[in-house]
Amino acid sequence: MTSTLNDNIAKAEAYLAGFRKNGVMNHINGESVPARSGKTFETVSPVDLGKLADVAHGGAEDIDAAVKAATAAFPAWRDMPGAKRRKILHAVADAIEARAEEIAFTECMDTGQAYRFMSKAALRGAENFRFFADKAPEACDGKTLRSATQINTTSRRPIGPVGVITPWNTPFMLSTWKIAPALAAGCTVVHKPAEFSPMTAKLLIQIAEEAGLPKGVMNLVNGLGEDAGKALTEHPGIKAIAFVGESRTGSMIMAQGAKTLKRVHFELGGKNPVIVFDDADLDRAVDAAAFMIYSLNGERCTSSSRLLVQDSIYDDFTRRVAEVASRIKIGHPLDPETVVGPLIHPVHEKKVLSYFDIAREEGATIATGGEKVGTEGCYVRPTLFTNARNDMRIAQEEIFGPVLTAIPFKDRDEALKLANDVQYGLSAYLWTASLDTAIFMTERLEAGMMWVNSENVRHLPTPFGGVKSSGIGRDGGDWSFEFYMETVNVAFPRKNQNAPRLGA
Repeated sequence: MTSTLNDNIAKAEAYLAGFRKNGVMNHINGESVPARSGKTFETVSPVDLGKLADVAHGGAEDIDAAVKAATAAFPAWRDMPGAKRRKILHAVADAIEARAEEIAFTECMDTGQAYRFMSKAALRGAENFRFFADKAPEACDGKTLRSATQINTTSRRPIGPVGVITPWNTPFMLSTWKIAPALAAGCTVVHKPAEFSPMTAKLLIQIAEEAGLPKGVMNLVNGLGEDAGKALTEHPGIKAIAFVGESRTGSMIMAQGAKTLKRVHFELGGKNPVIVFDDADLDRAVDAAAFMIYSLNGERCTSSSRLLVQDSIYDDFTRRVAEVASRIKIGHPLDPETVVGPLIHPVHEKKVLSYFDIAREEGATIATGGEKVGTEGCYVRPTLFTNARNDMRIAQEEIFGPVLTAIPFKDRDEALKLANDVQYGLSAYLWTASLDTAIFMTERLEAGMMWVNSENVRHLPTPFGGVKSSGIGRDGGDWSFEFYMETVNVAFPRKNQNAPRLGA
């Protein structure tokens, strides 16, 4: 261990001390409270599987209390001028930035994500709050539409209390990505974070209320999907559910919310292709392909987990990617040099490791990696499968780890067929020097987001979301408000109108 790592571990322990002593409590109507049942569950660190804290195990009673608090707080928050909401949300962003290190260290220990990436997570969360804060004053705005006889004015109104269910990968940033636009729109929130990584959700709500967010506007209930999650999606007081997670879980949530006709917004799974043609800038493409699967432990929905490479350069390109993967530093997430830390949890590690046997059974080659690292924690070596086909499970199923499957193609028609031949359609990455090829591919790829000659670079005003089994709806810019708000039309007469006379 370096002195820097030792120093970081000591800081992390200081930040975690309160959680270790008091546990991770629910937060309802401005108060930290245990689960009504008194039950708890443990959150463990994937670094060494040591216990981090006891977590309140919420259920239907806790969800009901949180929904009642959100419902009571909704009228005042809805009716607050947008400029005042903007001021409060900017104060939340300032407070997030002030505690950025605490958020990052806590998230590293709870999720296993490397500090080099998590150091930016809080800042991205603050940026989300600032962006949507600035849009709060205009959130209700609409259009004026004239006809020969009427003036129609449209406006938007916050839908009401909403449920937000967030995943265990980069949980703080993704929570702000959902919660910030909901609050800016004038909605109140009940948040259920993933049970594998609950700690920074508690930090977020504490930070927000200390910065001036009124009590009850944001509420937090921890628990499992089958109890707290199900109760939230079925509760009649919740008008919409925003969910980030697996496609199968999204399908269950849609069914659970159907009886109460809930609006749903889903950001689900992906098996995203990075497509490399032989005329591409290969040095940049190698770096981008490796970055988009091996950063963040490969545990992100937009990771490029399928590498489609033109056959004329396939062997050389995959060799170069394998060399990069073999040099990546695996280690403690608080070591500044670490790129790949431990996977989130032993359950997930077991799933990822199972695909190494599947790859061998299917006839693929493990060019590098394909094994667990050490005996302590959930460390898995960055892996590249070659000699793969698109019909293999390793090419069709979301592994959600630092695992890349490389498949050759002949020409752009075959590349397009391979890229689209999966159930998912979240993102795609295209590398070519040909404008004609870029236009041909992007007009036909089945993906909600595409990047040409670039890795994933987010621009907050643009829409974020997928097609097919990768999701429903869009986040970002004005698209977020389309989900959290209802559009209303009011017609005024431009001149007197006589209604048709019936029964004359």
